[in-house]
Amino acid sequence: MNHTPRTRTVVSCTLLVIALGAGGTACGSGDNPLTAKPYDASDQISFNGPSGDGKKADPDKPLEVTAEDDDGRITDVTATDATGRYVTGELNADGTRWHSTSPLAANAHYTLRVSTEDEDGAPGRKVLAFDTSRPTTKKTLKVTFGPKSGKYGVGQPITAELDRPVKDKAQRAVVERALRVDSVPAVEGAWHWVDDKELHYRPKDYWPAHATVTVHSNLDGVKIGDRLWGAKSKPLKIGIGDKVVALTDASSHSMTVYKNGEEINEIPVTTGKPGFETRNGVKVVLGKEYFVRMRGTTVGIAEGSADSYDLPVYYATRVTWSGEYVHAAPWSVGSQGYENVSHGCTGMSTSNAEWFFDHINEGDVVKVVNSNGDTMETFGNGFGDWNMGWKKWRSGSALIAGTPDGPSPAQVARLRPESV
Repeated sequence: MNHTPRTRTVVSCTLLVIALGAGGTACGSGDNPLTAKPYDASDQISFNGPSGDGKKADPDKPLEVTAEDDDGRITDVTATDATGRYVTGELNADGTRWHSTSPLAANAHYTLRVSTEDEDGAPGRKVLAFDTSRPTTKKTLKVTFGPKSGKYGVGQPITAELDRPVKDKAQRAVVERALRVDSVPAVEGAWHWVDDKELHYRPKDYWPAHATVTVHSNLDGVKIGDRLWGAKSKPLKIGIGDKVVALTDASSHSMTVYKNGEEINEIPVTTGKPGFETRNGVKVVLGKEYFVRMRGTTVGIAEGSADSYDLPVYYATRVTWSGEYVHAAPWSVGSQGYENVSHGCTGMSTSNAEWFFDHINEGDVVKVVNSNGDTMETFGNGFGDWNMGWKKWRSGSALIAGTPDGPSPAQVARLRPESV
């Protein structure tokens, strides 16, 4: 050990009561190891990183720090790159060895801070810096986040599109761990793998009204597989508006619109007739179109048949990619509020459709109950993400599937103690 020994000073406590009574000063030592200036722990540890100018660490290999002195131990190790990304690691029980458990980024600069203590409890410190080499392959994985930047309703999921498929569970965990979603105010949420190239993120419940959501990837330079590395991706920031939920009861032929929990309108409607029943469940508004020409042939209805139609439609709010809308249907005003006569859409008068069009936005929630139709598809026909229960949603994560409900490991790792 290469530090100056310290002489311990014992302070007598014979006059403890007098001292406390006179000035409130407790006995103690001016040589408290907890307040001592850390010594240079260079001779107390070894590191498997590069030595010598110009040499770089292999990002494929884990970091390892070992205590070389039998009378000392490692107490803490932190490793971060220049962007602030932490490398997770494990320290064994006796403090003799620490090793990294998450991959290093390639072509990155790292700072390694090692804390130690000697047999007397004196603290040591060593700060190491090193660079990692460039990846040996140019095969990269890029992530594109959605939706586009802007303001959305409380039902809007976050999407992550990968430009290459990722099938291996361990590789999925690397990808998912690097995709960070933060909201103000904070909420509990999780990623769900839709397929090998797409993930969706949603909170346990709807986003809080007026929240701000930021999304970014930490995959740049991170090794995902044997020949696959993460690439830089564009971050995303969206705002959340008021909580607007339109609840359609197909059995009572009415739609009730709520804003931030308060009813603001009730509208007579008609939904899908037998054989064309409107889907039950939660749908998220995908967009609004002032004018749409609707043809029965686009949904499989033969031209010239009894159910064939070709109509100009106004104030159309889309809720599925297959063609389900909330729209003006002046031809069915006599049935609105009384019976279901549409081919699956929710129809209302032109004035009501205009009001709905003006008060609903992309990402808002349209929910249908008491229809004889199937439940809205979870994926593939819009955003039916909210129709999957939270437990099943979490099972689609590569990181938290099978773990108790609560914050993800990444969220827990970001927690920091606060001063009192």
